[in-house]
Amino acid sequence: MAISNTERSRRSAQGGGFSLQNEAVRAIFWQVLVLGIVALGIWYLVSNTIANLEARRIATGFGFLGREAGLPIGEAMIAYSPTDSYQRALIVGLLNTLKVAVVGIVLATILGTVIGIARLSKNWLLAKIASAYVEVIRNTPLLLQLFLWYTLLQGLPGPRQAMKLGEGVFLSNRGIKVPWPVWDDLHVWVVGALAAGIVGAWVYTRNANATQARTGKRPPVLLPNLGMMVALPIVVWLALGAPLVWDVPALRGFNFVGGATLTPEFAALTVGLVVYTAAFIAEIVRAGILAVPKGQWEAAQAVGLHNNRILNLVILPQALRVIIPPMTSQYLNVTKNSSLAVAIGYPDIVSVANTTLNQTGQAIEGIAIIMAAYLTVSLSISLFMNWYNKRIALVER
Repeated sequence: MAISNTERSRRSAQGGGFSLQNEAVRAIFWQVLVLGIVALGIWYLVSNTIANLEARRIATGFGFLGREAGLPIGEAMIAYSPTDSYQRALIVGLLNTLKVAVVGIVLATILGTVIGIARLSKNWLLAKIASAYVEVIRNTPLLLQLFLWYTLLQGLPGPRQAMKLGEGVFLSNRGIKVPWPVWDDLHVWVVGALAAGIVGAWVYTRNANATQARTGKRPPVLLPNLGMMVALPIVVWLALGAPLVWDVPALRGFNFVGGATLTPEFAALTVGLVVYTAAFIAEIVRAGILAVPKGQWEAAQAVGLHNNRILNLVILPQALRVIIPPMTSQYLNVTKNSSLAVAIGYPDIVSVANTTLNQTGQAIEGIAIIMAAYLTVSLSISLFMNWYNKRIALVER
């Protein structure tokens, strides 16, 4: 009896033992073969690199991290001196990178959202200005913009001729000097009260939104939230009698002492990243808003909502489902583009690692540290944004 082609294929897929005619065996074979080739290539590169390093008597490993760095770093979020180890110097560089990334992401999101909404404004002049901003900034190299901002800041007068912007606030080519509160142990309770107020305001706002969705009436939100976030820390501060002493900057010789400093390098890098990334975020926000059907505007207007309320309560929540995925890429770009800090002298992880590998001669380890740092930060941002994207996604019934 003749066997059909379909039956022959089915028997070939089920039987045949370890024959390559078996589809399952053939699939496993090719996967194992490709994996073996990749492993062999990695082994060859690693072994060849180690042999070349040994032949040239170049030290390998991460033992250098415990040695004294002797590396001056002009800006650090934690205590650091040149007598500290290379490991601490790299941590300082990583924290500087994270500071720029966090501040840049927050400010770029705010500025980009405002510009994206402005591009859709019915005001012709406002829409054209926003459009011109986007087109000019997006089509200019970021490095060139960083040089521009840094040159402008370096062109400010020296400390002796610094511009006084307020009581204790000075602007010069050394940066922006501002008064800074002197820390006291009792301030921990005030900060805790502020954190509790922020959490309480978030919970209250969420319950208010649920009440509005259920009853159509929205409880007052502004005053209760201000009470929790502002009044509660003030009450705790007054009750504990926490001191409030300001360290005011003052000119001593050729520079200022005291207070906090926003360095020209940090300011130029942050402003450059924010201005550049905001242009891309603006287009993402504009596209997300346009993706919401026009009928949503008309339906919200029909029930008497003001345009601002429509945008906040109806349009933007729906547009977020379109905005979040490409926004993740821009957040990653802010983090990775911060590596251009080396061009203007800001001590980020790339700058510190470059100096470290120049001093120790261990370039492979230095580059590996840079790659690991950016990979960890980028994956963390991606995981958070993917979680948030799933949280706001529509659930099909």
